[in-house]
Amino acid sequence: MSGKRSHNVSKRPRRRINWSQAVFMAIGVLVVLAFILSLVTYGCSGDRALLRPRSIHRLGATMTSERLGLIKFDGVDQTIVGPDLRPGDQAPDFVAVGNDWREVHPLTASAGEVIILAAVPSLDTSVCDKETRRFNTEATQLGPLVHIYVLSMDLPFAQKRWCGATGVDRVTTLSDSVHADFGPRYGCLIKEKRLLRRAVFVIGRDGKVVYADYMAALGDEPRYDDVLAAVKKSL
Repeated sequence: MSGKRSHNVSKRPRRRINWSQAVFMAIGVLVVLAFILSLVTYGCSGDRALLRPRSIHRLGATMTSERLGLIKFDGVDQTIVGPDLRPGDQAPDFVAVGNDWREVHPLTASAGEVIILAAVPSLDTSVCDKETRRFNTEATQLGPLVHIYVLSMDLPFAQKRWCGATGVDRVTTLSDSVHADFGPRYGCLIKEKRLLRRAVFVIGRDGKVVYADYMAALGDEPRYDDVLAAVKKSL
């Protein structure tokens, strides 16, 4: 025997790279990084949003203002969404829903006519009932070039039932409950209760506001003589 020792050295097998696992791991890392980046971006934008005035919010595609303390409900100040309109303003276009649930664009449907827009909280209240009946009576004397719309947050079902029960057929009742488009554009939406505050607008044949009056309290009736005078002046 020779004096040399034979060493049986076993070689470890070389570990092969699983490329499919590596690819999935890389994708996972990228997804996590993208998620973290989105959180950081959202957080920054959220911080900026918190710095904006509370009086501004986005409703649909229209930037509207919010004002507290213009009207009370059961003695509690409410938030009004939208700016007050004044004579000389261009009347904002809006969409509402008729008693048949079809969409109506009053300013387009009655273009070239004098338009009365009466916003009321609900036809099922005594003051709104009285006001709508009064405008229905006046409509017979104003002639075909004047169209009166009464808007509320009542569902079309309720408006149709009310009109049928009262025999009101010379004014058009429209619901703002579906789109809530009229209220913010005309400064009438009560945010907390999702009702309309009482107001009356007269729109001239050129599409501009010639009369605008917001009632100080929900139970106040409009100044009918002033409304009718503005209508006659616009004919």
